[in-house]
Amino acid sequence: MGARLSRSDFQWVYTDEPHTTRRKEMLQKYPQIKQLMGHDWRIAAQVVVTVLIQLIMAVLVRDLSWRYVWLFTYVISGTLNHSLSISFHEIGHNLAFGNHRPLANRILGYIANLPLCIPSSVTFKKYHIDHHKFQGDDLLDPDLPTYFEAWLFQSRIGKIIYIAAQPLLYGVRPLLRVPKPLTLLEVVNLIIEFVFDGLVMYFLGRKSFVYLFFGTVLGLGLHPISGHFISEHYIFVEGYETYSYYGPMNYITYNVGYHNEHHDFPNIPGYLLPKLKKIAPDYYDNLPCHTSWIKVIIDFVRDPNLGPKSRIRRTMRSDALRANNAIDFKSKTKVNEVLNDIDNNNNHHTQHLSKEERILNYKKKISGKTSDSSSIVEHMNNEHSKQE
Repeated sequence: MGARLSRSDFQWVYTDEPHTTRRKEMLQKYPQIKQLMGHDWRIAAQVVVTVLIQLIMAVLVRDLSWRYVWLFTYVISGTLNHSLSISFHEIGHNLAFGNHRPLANRILGYIANLPLCIPSSVTFKKYHIDHHKFQGDDLLDPDLPTYFEAWLFQSRIGKIIYIAAQPLLYGVRPLLRVPKPLTLLEVVNLIIEFVFDGLVMYFLGRKSFVYLFFGTVLGLGLHPISGHFISEHYIFVEGYETYSYYGPMNYITYNVGYHNEHHDFPNIPGYLLPKLKKIAPDYYDNLPCHTSWIKVIIDFVRDPNLGPKSRIRRTMRSDALRANNAIDFKSKTKVNEVLNDIDNNNNHHTQHLSKEERILNYKKKISGKTSDSSSIVEHMNNEHSKQE
C-alpha cells in the first residue's frame, strides 16, 4: 500500500490546449452544432427537485438512530449533494437561464448551494471560467494540483487520502494557485448559507445538519461520483489530456461525464451533449474514454503511473501574456487579442511542426521578454473584480 508512483514530474507540453482548434474545425464541418447552444430549463427543474428531496430527508432523519443517519448521509445525501455541486458547473456557464438572465442563474446557484451547507456556488464560477480559458497553464489554471499536493500524495495510501480530501483541495487549491479578491456576490452567498445552516440546527437539530454537511464532505470525497474529479484530465492514455465518461451516473450529474464535448463547446447544456456526440462521431468515437468512475478511482490508486502529477502542464498562454504586457486590465480586449493570436498561430503555423521545432519556436517567442508573473495574477484579480 505504500508503493510510490513512478512518474517523476508533470507532463510538460509546448502546444496549446486542443479544444479551441477542435471547436473551429467542428463548426466548419457541422454548422448545425450551433442549434444546440443556449440554455435548458431542465437544469433548474433538476436542481429544485434535488433540493426539495434533501430538505425532506433532513426532516426525516432527525428522529433516526445515528447508525441510519450516517448510512443515509453517505448513500443519499452524498449522492445528491455531489449532484448539486455539479449543478454549479451548469449554472456557472449560465446554461440554466441563459446569458441574458444572470440574476436568475445566480439565484438558482444560491438555491442549489443550500443543502451543501458550505458557500461555494459563486466561488466555483469565479475560478472555473479560468480553467477553460487557461486549461493546463502552469500559472493560470486553478484546476491543476499544486506542487505540494504532487509531492505529498505519491503513495497508494496518499492517493486514497488525496481522493478523500477532494472537497478541501478543490476548495483551497484555487485560492493558493490564482488567488482573487472576495466579491460582494460571495459575501451574499456566505450570508445565505450561514443563515440556512443556523435554521437547520435550530429547527431540525444536529442529525439533520450532519446529514447535509457530511453529505457534502463524504459525497465529494471517497464516493463513486468523485471519480469524475480524476477521470476528466488525469493522463490515463499518453497524448490525451481530456477524457469523457459514458455511463449511468451521467443521468444524475447533468452529463458532466461528457467532458471532451463540454470543453469543445462550454455553451451547450449538459442535457444536449449526447446529441453533440451523435452529430460529430468522428471527433469523439475514437478518443479514449471511461465507462466506470469506480474503476477510475481504483486504477488511480493502484497504478504507479497515475497520481497528482498525471496532468499536462504548459506555459504558452501565461508566457504570451507576460511577453506582450497584456495585463493592464482595462485590458480584457488586449488579453483576448493575445489569446486569439495564440489560437490563430496554432491553426495556421504550428500544426505541422515537429515537437523540437515547436519547442524552439516557443523559446524564441518568449526570449528576452520577461515580467513578474505575480503581476498577471494581480491584474487578473482586478479585472475579475470589475466584471463582478
